[in-house]
Amino acid sequence: MAADEHKIAFITCVNDEDWYSEALLYLKNLAIPEDMTAEYIPVRGAASMCAGYNSGMRQSEAKYKVYLHQDTLVVNKNLAQDLRKLFADETIGAVGVIGCRCLPKSGVWWDGLRSYGRVLHACEPESVVDSHCMEPPGDYMEVEAVDGLFIATQYDLPWREDIFTGWHLYDTSLCKEMQRLGYKVVVPNQEADFWCIHCPKEKPLASAYRGYQKAFLREYGAELHPEV
Repeated sequence: MAADEHKIAFITCVNDEDWYSEALLYLKNLAIPEDMTAEYIPVRGAASMCAGYNSGMRQSEAKYKVYLHQDTLVVNKNLAQDLRKLFADETIGAVGVIGCRCLPKSGVWWDGLRSYGRVLHACEPESVVDSHCMEPPGDYMEVEAVDGLFIATQYDLPWREDIFTGWHLYDTSLCKEMQRLGYKVVVPNQEADFWCIHCPKEKPLASAYRGYQKAFLREYGAELHPEV
């Protein structure tokens, strides 16, 4: 399917209709440039995040695709224009809002020594935390991995549902797949304002996470160069 540079698609795996309705309200209030159209693709009943995102990707010919959690609220009204400006650099494959410069040997991005980006976290009622890491010195910082709450792409790469059959490490995997093809993954400068509010429930790390962490390291471990 030929990519349509005048379209942007928002793809979300959905299992909570109330949250998705709220996220959709924010998306439909974004300022879409006059020469662009937006489409909204919910994927229900997905077997995994990778499977869901692959399904959503196949449904759209949009060049620009934004994969976001159902509890991510996009507050940057000029998102489409900002993404198009970043993606004018054809070496940039993906844009996230928070991530790490270099993955540590664990493969877990938040264990990295240098984190960049910003997200407003609203995990509990009346409890809002501005998770503000280092800011890029320019328009963006190239990173090795970003968090899956929000990932925008301008190239369609298969999400590795052959390895990541659940809900973890799919995001870091996509970043490594981009880099295998020579594309950069970046985090934009958000010093003036944050792009997203994330509203996850606080919960312990799922027991399945460690299994996918091992799978990630088997596939990509030799490509990591941790900072010390």
